[in-house]
Amino acid sequence: RLEEFLKKEVDLKLSTLPDFEERVIDFSEVEQLMNSINTIPAPCAPVINPQAPNAATGTSLRVCWGLFSDDTVECYQLCYKPVSNERRSDEQAEHTLKVKETYCTIINLLPNTQYEFWVSALNAAGISPPSERAVYVTAPSPPTIKSKKIRSCENAAVVCWESRDINPVDSYMVEL
Repeated sequence: RLEEFLKKEVDLKLSTLPDFEERVIDFSEVEQLMNSINTIPAPCAPVINPQAPNAATGTSLRVCWGLFSDDTVECYQLCYKPVSNERRSDEQAEHTLKVKETYCTIINLLPNTQYEFWVSALNAAGISPPSERAVYVTAPSPPTIKSKKIRSCENAAVVCWESRDINPVDSYMVEL
């Protein structure tokens, strides 16, 4: 029976025309609601702190910064590079880290070396201008004592050492 039914031609003309209403939809309330939603602006530039005492080892630095506004921040982008008078491209490489907090400890650095740091804040609206740049310095490596050159007598001793740092060290403190 189905086969016979499918063979027949069916006339699907509607006897009455549908009666559609013409409606005008008022979107003014929706538009007002959309305009009232506060969009988040891109954050202001963070302020990077100067290097704090005891914030460095021979191979690491702790860098801190802050915001002086109530901006919404999802994360920070910390950039740094070694400060050098020479223009070697491999040593002048910029490094970038994404950080959630307002501080970061950077490791695997060279001893007794200056590094330039700057930071930007990020949120859904975009990225802030970078902070001003701050220079931090890693601590020098401990010197190597030349044990074969040590001499002593009853009232005096001579101790010799050499620095393992590329950059000159300002001073040494000898403890007895």
